[in-house]
Amino acid sequence: MKNNETTRQPLPSFTGGVPEGRGGSLVPKNYLLTFILITSLFALWGFANDITNPMVAAFQTLMEISAAKASMVQFAFYGGYATMAVPAALFIRKYSYKVGVLIGLGLYAVGAFLFIPAAQFQEFTFFCVSLYILTFGLAFLETSANPFILSLGPKENSTRRLNLAQAFNPVGSLSGMAVASFIVLPNLLSDKRDAAGQIIFHGLSEAEKADIRLHDLAVIRDPYVAIGLVVLVMFIVIALTKMPSLKGENDAQTNAITTLSRLWHNKIYRNGVLAQVLYVAAQIMVWTFIIQYADHLGIDKATAQRWNILAMSLSLTGRFVGTYIMKWVNQRRLLMIFGIGASVCTLGAICIEGMMGLYSLVCISLFMSIMFPSIYGIALENVQTEDTSLGAAFLVMAIVGGALMPPLQGHLIDQQVIFGWPAVNFSFILPFICFICITIYGYKTFKQTQQTHPSPSL
Repeated sequence: MKNNETTRQPLPSFTGGVPEGRGGSLVPKNYLLTFILITSLFALWGFANDITNPMVAAFQTLMEISAAKASMVQFAFYGGYATMAVPAALFIRKYSYKVGVLIGLGLYAVGAFLFIPAAQFQEFTFFCVSLYILTFGLAFLETSANPFILSLGPKENSTRRLNLAQAFNPVGSLSGMAVASFIVLPNLLSDKRDAAGQIIFHGLSEAEKADIRLHDLAVIRDPYVAIGLVVLVMFIVIALTKMPSLKGENDAQTNAITTLSRLWHNKIYRNGVLAQVLYVAAQIMVWTFIIQYADHLGIDKATAQRWNILAMSLSLTGRFVGTYIMKWVNQRRLLMIFGIGASVCTLGAICIEGMMGLYSLVCISLFMSIMFPSIYGIALENVQTEDTSLGAAFLVMAIVGGALMPPLQGHLIDQQVIFGWPAVNFSFILPFICFICITIYGYKTFKQTQQTHPSPSL
C-alpha cells in the first residue's frame, strides 16, 4: 500500500482563526483527484443511509412487529458508528486516512453481503447484525473522509470544501431512496392493500405469510448485495491510486489522554459534538417517519417514499445553495438561520393535520441541508492539528443520536393518540427540540466569532 502513496506531507493546521470562506483555491490541483475519489465516498454512505430508512416501515409490516421494535434497524445501523468511530480514529492516527478508507470499504462490503444469509434465515436480528457490521465500515469511512477533505487545501476554505463534498451525500441518498421507492417497496407483497386501504398481509394464513416473507426479504436483500459489489470496485480503485499519506497528526506522538483533555476544554468543540448528536437524531427521525406520517393519511409505503425523495431533493438543493451563500455569510450565522427555518417547519408538521402537515415535514429537509458539515467544520476549526483525528472521531460517533432517538419516537407513534392529538404528529416534538438546540449553537458560536474576530462581514 505504501508503494501507491506519495511522500508524506504535513497536515494543514486547523488551529486559530475563523474561516470566512474567502481567498485561496477551494481544492488545489495536486489534490484534485484525491478530492474527487474521496468525495465519491460521501455518496456511497448516503446510499446506505437512505435505502435503510424505509426498511423500518417494511420490517414493521413484514415481521409483524411494533414501530419501536422495527426502529431497532436504526439502533443497529447508527450504533455501529458509536462502536467503531474511536477505534477507527486511533487506527488512522497510527496509519493514514487512505488506509482508514480501505478498511471502511472492506467492512462495508462484508456487511452488505451478510444480507444474503440474513434473507435465507429470515431473522430480523440477523439483518440488524448485518447493518451493524456494515456501519463499522461507514464509521471508518466518515472518520477518515471528513477530516481528509478538510485537509485537502487552504484552512480558510475548509468548511466550504467539506460542504461541497457533503453535497454529494444527498446524491447517494437520492439513489438509495429511488431504489427503495421504485424497486423495493412497490415489489413488497406484504404491503398490498384492499379497497379500504387496509394491509391484506395481516389477515393471511401463516403458510401464505411465510411465502410472502421469503419473496419480500429477497427483494430487500438484492440492493445491498449490489451496493456491496460497487464498494468492492471502489476499494480496488482507491487502493491503486496514489494519494497524499496524511494522518490525523504530524507524526507527533501525542498522548490520547492529553488530546481528550484538550478536546473536553474546547467549548465550541464540546458543544459541537452535542449539536451533532441532536442533528443526526433529528435527521433520522424526520426521514424515517415520513412514511408513518404519510401512512396515517392513508398513503401507501411506495408513494410515501416519493415524498422522502422530494425531501432529499430539497436537502441537495439547500446544500449547494448554502455552500454558495457561505462565500458571503458566516457559516455560524447561516446555521442559526437554517435552524430557525427547520424549527418552524417542524412546528407545522406537529400542529397541522392533513397534507399541509406533510408538506411542512418535507420542507424541513431544505433547512437541514447544511447542518451536518457546518457543525462538523465549526467544531473542528479551533482543534489543534494533532487532535484532529480523535476530534473527528467523536463527531462521527455523535451519529449515535440516530440510534437513540428513533426508537423513542417509534414508541410515541405506537401510542396512536397523545393528549388528544395524533401520536405521529405529536412525536415530531423530539426533532423540534433538537433544532432549537442547534439554532442556539449557531447563535452562540456566531456571537463568539463577533467578539473575538470583529468583522463587517455577514
